[in-house]
Amino acid sequence: MAETSACARNGRVWDTGDAGKVPYWVYTDQDVYQRELQRIWYGPHWLYCALECEIPDVGDFKTTTLGERPVIVVRSAEDEISVVENRCAHRGVKFCQVRQGHTKDLLCPYHQWAYDLRGNLIGVPFRRGVKRQGGMPRDFDPGNHGLNRLRVEVVNGVVWATFSDDTPPFREYLGEKFWAHYTRVYDGRKLEVLGYNRQHIPANWKLMMENIKDPYHAGLLHVFFVTFGLFRADQKSAVDIDETGRHGILISRKGEQEVNDVTADLRNFQGDLKLADPRILDVVKEFPGEETVGMITVFPSVILQQQVNSLTSRQIVPKGPAGFDFHWTHWCYADDTPEMKLRRTRQANLFGPAGFVSADDGEIIEMSQQGFSPSDMEEALVMMGGREIAPTDYMVTETAIRSMYRYWREVMGL
Repeated sequence: MAETSACARNGRVWDTGDAGKVPYWVYTDQDVYQRELQRIWYGPHWLYCALECEIPDVGDFKTTTLGERPVIVVRSAEDEISVVENRCAHRGVKFCQVRQGHTKDLLCPYHQWAYDLRGNLIGVPFRRGVKRQGGMPRDFDPGNHGLNRLRVEVVNGVVWATFSDDTPPFREYLGEKFWAHYTRVYDGRKLEVLGYNRQHIPANWKLMMENIKDPYHAGLLHVFFVTFGLFRADQKSAVDIDETGRHGILISRKGEQEVNDVTADLRNFQGDLKLADPRILDVVKEFPGEETVGMITVFPSVILQQQVNSLTSRQIVPKGPAGFDFHWTHWCYADDTPEMKLRRTRQANLFGPAGFVSADDGEIIEMSQQGFSPSDMEEALVMMGGREIAPTDYMVTETAIRSMYRYWREVMGL
């Protein structure tokens, strides 16, 4: 019984025999959320931190948040990136308050404790006291009081970190099947940032993971997708999941704006809708295979988006059971032509907080949380495609959501 969760002790039980239902309390319960932080975010999982190109020179840094812990991602040597907690070892001050910058060392302004770029403590003012009075105890060892340093892997231009010593190497964490999906886009070429968006969505963080694992909604909610054939239920598509069930990918092939047996029955299909600037759909084939969409969810922290020529990482930062921050980084390859960089920038307008497509997701996820909160003993249905958990070659399925929650229950001990 020692492993029983707080929510189970409070009489909340998930019937593990039915993979087609998800209790609302997984989105609302504070005890569940705290358990997620410890077992998922600070447990044996790789977390997205940054693109390597954001910190090109020694001393360049970027701040971000992993779970709820603020960290500094810094180029600590020419061929080394360190990730350290943004918390002074002296009095716990979150000492770095800017998003990006350049520095020779890491300095806490409160008492001027200084750390090198790897997080080692290198300076303590008045450590020996003043005029033989005060100071730190004689057995104080700076080597034992550096910043908490995370394990880091830089994989084809992306910086990943983990709080756990038990996390397997990143390639093993993805599995060979998803390693192939990952390296299709992150193929080793140097990356370059085009721009950023940030938003706060007042809903549980898992709902965004679900959203990108859910092709069922894409051809129904998103007017733009349906109308212009970017992602529609009648198109050749697939849903893939890794062996653990935690990662997923939606794969599809772009179609055209057309009336057919599927679109004729869709209320949100607008055959007469035209773009004032059609260049936003100036699509060029550039990746192997027929697919033009590859939306990867790397559990738990990021969506790696390739939607036609738009390339984006979407980082999830949980803010309690009923909110998360969403950080969008739109990027290109450093060797892209000016024309391709402009094309990717235009297509980025499909996404982000006010994107022609993604604005829908932020709003509907908030509406989901509003429905869960007053009735947290009810259950959501995720039965499209049956109750099975397996890859599919069609879009009308919720298999990847069922897969994620099978893994989630195992990790959470529920």
